Amino acid sequence: MRLQEFWSRLDDQFGSMRAQSVTRDHVFSALGGRTALDALEAGVPTRTVWLAICEEYEVPRKDR
Repeated sequence: MRLQEFWSRLDDQFGSMRAQSVTRDHVFSALGGRTALDALEAGVPTRTVWLAICEEYEVPRKDR
């Protein structure tokens, strides 16, 4: 998954304002106790970060 697709899916799922908050403010145990942005900066694959967000926020499987 490309970073552009990641942001597009986040915006579609949460809206642009909430998407920014989800990636910046929420700490995910599945990402080693990091925020999504911290995980991306640490080199965690974008798809892994997306799936962690989907699990945490119970995004329907069809939207993952």
